[in-house]
Amino acid sequence: MKFCKAFRIALPVLALLTLTACGVETVGAAATAGAIKQQEIEQGRAVQQQVQQQLQHSMDQTQQQRAEQLDQATR
Repeated sequence: MKFCKAFRIALPVLALLTLTACGVETVGAAATAGAIKQQEIEQGRAVQQQVQQQLQHSMDQTQQQRAEQLDQATR
């Protein structure tokens, strides 16, 4: 009879510990996924900034070339 009573207590405790361990693993996985997404966002912003700088440089060059062409045409 003592074994049965001890089993009634141990089984729910064991189940609770198992579920808690799964929850901790899930939280850890979610935190890792969040960190990866944050890094991807930061990399995307860096790429966006580089593209904007290249586009601005290209536009500046085009504007300068057109100004030079206009200057040569008016001479």
